Amino acid sequence: MKTTPARSALRRAAAITAVGAVALGLAACSGGGAGGAVDAEEIPVEGVDDGSTLTLWTRAPIEAQAHLLVDAYNETHENQVELTVVPNDDYVAKVGAAAGSGELPDLFAADVVYVPNWADQGLFADMAPLIDGLDYADQINEGHMRAGTIDDAEYTLPFVLDLSVMMWNKDLVEQAGFDPEQAPETLADFAEIARAVDGLGLDGVSGTATGLNCGGCLVFTWFPSVWASGEEVLSEDGTESLLDAEVPAEIYDTWRGLAEDGVLAPGSEDETGATWVAAFQEGKVGIMPYPATLLPALEFDAGVAGIPGVDGGASTFVGGDSIGISKDSELAPQAWNFLSWLMSEDAQVDVLAAGGNAVSRADLTDNEYASEDPRLVAINEVATQGSTPVARNFQQAFNAVGSPWVTLVRNAVLGDGGTLEDDNALIDEILAQ
Repeated sequence: MKTTPARSALRRAAAITAVGAVALGLAACSGGGAGGAVDAEEIPVEGVDDGSTLTLWTRAPIEAQAHLLVDAYNETHENQVELTVVPNDDYVAKVGAAAGSGELPDLFAADVVYVPNWADQGLFADMAPLIDGLDYADQINEGHMRAGTIDDAEYTLPFVLDLSVMMWNKDLVEQAGFDPEQAPETLADFAEIARAVDGLGLDGVSGTATGLNCGGCLVFTWFPSVWASGEEVLSEDGTESLLDAEVPAEIYDTWRGLAEDGVLAPGSEDETGATWVAAFQEGKVGIMPYPATLLPALEFDAGVAGIPGVDGGASTFVGGDSIGISKDSELAPQAWNFLSWLMSEDAQVDVLAAGGNAVSRADLTDNEYASEDPRLVAINEVATQGSTPVARNFQQAFNAVGSPWVTLVRNAVLGDGGTLEDDNALIDEILAQ
């Protein structure tokens, strides 16, 4: 299983430099460098709740959780948070334009893979003294904390965790002759179940699904199999790809076999991400790596477990969004009041967990709501076994349309051409820039 580094080690991590303003929609920003630090000596540990109006931006994929949190905060505090939800495709440009004009909101969330660049660009305030003052600071999800840490500065906290998990339709799996309560222990077990469901010959039902033209989908669901196998996907400094090694090659081989045998849901080959989970949601896919945040919306009984490795283990991509106080906020004490509440048991358990979501604190994983649903226990447990890759050029190397990572996968799985070594070298070129 993947073990994340201790927070003391995170503090010693080398600073992550910006990828380049234009590529991340930050062309309007003035220079790089760290953002301002909040003055911990002037801010109580719980912040200030004096009836101020705070502004908060978030992107559409976590809209449901953002509304849960903001509504609960507004009902119990004098301060009031005005939430703005931005379409995912517009979010980077909106943040970049606001950063350049000094008009960022008091608080804003960011996909965790963007956090290193935005923190280094100086978009967030350093909250390290305040975070260190929390009694449970060492219990906060390490993947998210690592992404927002540069040297001794800590710029963000987890907002909403989105974990990749193995999920299966219990009815279809049982029809295929497998124990619906038993999770696949290896990647080969997963493939065997997918083939068996596909072999049922049910109208419109496929064994599994993925997005072979969606870089973000692929890192979210395939990287965990590498970590579960005890290997890494990137070098420690995030400048070298390790995705041409033996374990990743076995993962590509597994998916190539599923593609060649027609086990993948129709459209998987060209799927860019917009509908990559739709067939599973409709009960038309037997088993697939899947976002944990979508579990509450399913209308059928689904099994949940960590994503297995080649020979066992389990892991997850700890994705989702982090949140911080912007460089432009003049209400840092009030903004910290929201963030300190966000990390409290009241918010983590009584709002997030009660709504079927993962918590961001390891000491709260075994809570009253999770204990009522073994699947939530599994999700919370796997959150402590996963990782969040940190690289200054992650977006261009992996998530961008036509990224070299997408090229590598398509060549390895669909036989589009190229060699694993050459395709991995193209990822290295971008990571090392």
